[in-house]
Amino acid sequence: MSIIEFLQRSKSFNWKGAIRLDRPYIICHMGASLDGKTAGDYLKTERAAYFNDLYEELHKRFDSNAWMCGRVTMEEHFTFGHQLDLESLDGPVIPRTDYVANNHAESYAIAVDPSGKLGWTKNAIESWNEHRKEEQHIIEVLTEQVSDAYLAHLQKIGISYIFGGNEHINFTVVVQKLKKRFSIQTLMLEGGGFLNGSLLNEGLIDELSLILVPMADGGSNLVTLFETSSFLTKQPPVNFFLKDVERLEDSGLWLKYVTKHD
Repeated sequence: MSIIEFLQRSKSFNWKGAIRLDRPYIICHMGASLDGKTAGDYLKTERAAYFNDLYEELHKRFDSNAWMCGRVTMEEHFTFGHQLDLESLDGPVIPRTDYVANNHAESYAIAVDPSGKLGWTKNAIESWNEHRKEEQHIIEVLTEQVSDAYLAHLQKIGISYIFGGNEHINFTVVVQKLKKRFSIQTLMLEGGGFLNGSLLNEGLIDELSLILVPMADGGSNLVTLFETSSFLTKQPPVNFFLKDVERLEDSGLWLKYVTKHD
């Protein structure tokens, strides 16, 4: 069965999320190996190509115009380690207030970059595959530890940014700002394990869309689906409840869970 045939038969083809008044509805959309790894050599194999393509196709089917990743993912796939020369932008202190360059974009790419290290040269990510065809306006999520020169650079090229805290990011504040400043109703969380774990720790994940890839990596130093940063206070385990499960080609599974909030 092709990916398109699978989607046409899928019961979640016309998925609609719930509406939240104070923040976006947040869906953690991820792929993982059988041992819970979200990265590793298994993703570079020929067998994994089908699941990588399906991941992107399913992302497109969700009713969302915004997605969020962490600095490491953005640097690996979009800024490619580019380092900015900010010396010429040294100037006066810039107030640590949110900066909205575009709140009418067709799509948003939200980069969690606490210290301001990503070397953006444009204010949007251009289409990079057949499923993400529109430009995605970049929103940087920062702490107040970011340099004035970096803020000046973002303003110069027209990248929006919001602050999530002084030294560490409070994601409850961040997602409320994303709804208030940019009218984002549904957010796709597609982070690494530490970013996913941070939002999970604050009780902000409403759904989990997990493509289970029938491979095991076994690497002990690889990040899993949810990780807890050392500076966070560990919260009680989060309960997930099965919404649907569908069998994929080549022995994979698409698992859909919801959480319940008090």
